[in-house]
Amino acid sequence: MDQILINELGDELYQAMLNREAVSPLTERGFAIGIDDAYHISLRMLERRLAAGEKIIGKKIGVTSKAVQNMLGVYQPDFGYLTDAMVFNSGEAVPISQRLMQPKAEGEIAFILKKDLIGPGVTNADVLAATECVMPCFEIVDSRIRDWKIKIEDTVADNASCGLFVLGDTAVSPRQVDLVTCGMLVEKNGQLLSTGAGAAALGSPVNCVAWLANTLGRFGIPLKAGEVILSGSLVPLEPVKAGDFMRVEIGGIGSASVRFT
Repeated sequence: MDQILINELGDELYQAMLNREAVSPLTERGFAIGIDDAYHISLRMLERRLAAGEKIIGKKIGVTSKAVQNMLGVYQPDFGYLTDAMVFNSGEAVPISQRLMQPKAEGEIAFILKKDLIGPGVTNADVLAATECVMPCFEIVDSRIRDWKIKIEDTVADNASCGLFVLGDTAVSPRQVDLVTCGMLVEKNGQLLSTGAGAAALGSPVNCVAWLANTLGRFGIPLKAGEVILSGSLVPLEPVKAGDFMRVEIGGIGSASVRFT
């Protein structure tokens, strides 16, 4: 795919985000688009965000759990970039009706790094040694692709369907909790919605972060000290709207809550 088309598609997705107007799937437009093309489109979209004053504060891993893969029909992980315009604190009102189009919330474990991770060759032990703490979080994903009719190339081009995210108010060392067996409870409007465990995300959230470091290493991109890494959902995606309230609790880590407006 030539650079002119890559730029045009990245610009289109950026404008779709600003205007809150979804576009047709890129994979249904009659031209060939591969995974690498899609990542280059996402980088163009990111360039537009950075030019508008946003700053990269982390990265996210998407489509890691079987529940999410089956829901979206996408069967391999992807990644996207997090910026300072996306982050909220636990308990804050999150204005999805002003910022997003087709929001869905998912409970995750966030890793906060104290050292760089540079692949290839990053192991789970390397991930744990580089992690300052883990926190409960919500990721509120959104798709600029109409009706979530996405293939892997669509979501990759769309910055892994990044929307907004909410960090909890507790943080623990990753060595103080079993990240494979830790249980997650998600409530919506006071009712238990779903449960999950760390193993739902590629067997362990640590596996997810190692995968990301090694995948990005092929592009010469490090995970940097101080960055937030969202390790992937442990539960199914849940559509949300203004007025909803959600809470996630992760055994041994803590909780996070979010009110949508």
